[in-house]
Amino acid sequence: MTELHEHTALELHQLLQRRDVSPVELAEHYLARIERLNPVLGALATVTPELALERARFVTDHVPTAAPLWGLPLADKDLHRRAGVPARFGSRAFTDFVPDDSDELVLAVDLAGAVSLGKSATPEFGLPSYTEALSGPPARNPWDLSLGAGGSSGGAASAVAAGMLPFAPGSDGGGSIRIPAASCGLVGVKPSRGRVPAGSGLASLAGLGVAGPIARTVTDAALLLDGLIAPVGYPPAHRFAVRAPGDDGPFLGAAIRGEGRFQLGVMTDSPWDEAYEIAIDAPSRAALERAIELAEGLGHGIEAMPAAPEPGYPEAFRTIWQTAAATIPVDGEAEALLEPLTRWLLERGRAVPARQLAEALSWLTAFEERVIRRFAPFDVVLTPALALTPRPVGWYDASDGERNFAQQVQFTPFTSFVNVAGLPAITVPVDETDAGVPMGVQLIGRPGGEATLFALAAQLERRARRSRRHPPTW
Repeated sequence: MTELHEHTALELHQLLQRRDVSPVELAEHYLARIERLNPVLGALATVTPELALERARFVTDHVPTAAPLWGLPLADKDLHRRAGVPARFGSRAFTDFVPDDSDELVLAVDLAGAVSLGKSATPEFGLPSYTEALSGPPARNPWDLSLGAGGSSGGAASAVAAGMLPFAPGSDGGGSIRIPAASCGLVGVKPSRGRVPAGSGLASLAGLGVAGPIARTVTDAALLLDGLIAPVGYPPAHRFAVRAPGDDGPFLGAAIRGEGRFQLGVMTDSPWDEAYEIAIDAPSRAALERAIELAEGLGHGIEAMPAAPEPGYPEAFRTIWQTAAATIPVDGEAEALLEPLTRWLLERGRAVPARQLAEALSWLTAFEERVIRRFAPFDVVLTPALALTPRPVGWYDASDGERNFAQQVQFTPFTSFVNVAGLPAITVPVDETDAGVPMGVQLIGRPGGEATLFALAAQLERRARRSRRHPPTW
């Protein structure tokens, strides 16, 4: 008999709708897996079994089954406040903080009928691309426990890959959904700026940070994204974002059908190339070549894109990254509780002159226009998801800010510019290393082009036949 966690989220949704399983039974099953696996993986920073079961009973009795995520378990990223649940933001400075109010993304998943089981682990304030905060254990990769799960949504990716959750929402300001998803052999979606009302990116500095799904399959990712968007009609939207151009969804249909023939551009340069030594390692290049082979076999057009150097990008993006850290709500003696990297970013960010920030924002706006023009001839642009294989736990130099930044860029040079450009992107596993660790590629779409990304990703997923593979910790 198939155990519940072996089903995809879409299959669980169907089981719930047929009343073959109840929200309470589903929550109990996943809570039992969390109790067994979380001490090994460090995926969840907080587990709330009593609140989860109370919520599951409430959903059963009071939430219409038409809610898009009715009864499905997930976890809130520990950057997002849920009333009455500790919100530590991955920081020792917030060990005892329990908010009275919930953030909009948390309210959105509640409106969609989901059941939160706790909080997924994140690095301190979500700043790095790895999840090894001093406030708790590192989030480990279920495929190889010596490896990290990536970041900053590393806890969510670890939990989903290990079958502790069917899927999970994350946030992505420079790759924080796609990096852990690619590290853990999952599908991760960074929506277009403005797509998700409760995580649109419109209020973040330079419009970088958006909310999106991490899932084991393309259809599951589409199901969760549809739930996060909460289409007008049911339930009444609690907030409207400036919607991205293009098809507003729902996207589940595009993912299920997986139809279409597209023109793909293949990009192997990055805007970091002029400032850092960027090298695509053999497994990452093999995954890219595998995706190209699959796409050609499906009848898609493939064209290599010439390099387009952007020597001003590293300085402009560094200015935004450091300035964003300046807003961390920690002052005075409490700063001693911050990790060395965070303190370095805080000090650098608070020293940035207003003119430098204004110039960086202006430069990145022009860069966004250049990227969209460069990508315009293609339906999708294909890149490696990561330049290197998933990094070992402890690989990053947490004491030297400059070296740490360089390490992060060298690991993942293909993600942050997508946030700057406001474009949608999806990572999908297509290959694996000799040791069996999954490797993926990134698909970047046109503004509002999520439906095309889901269709193409579904085709690659079917051909690669990787969606039913599970890690040793399973």
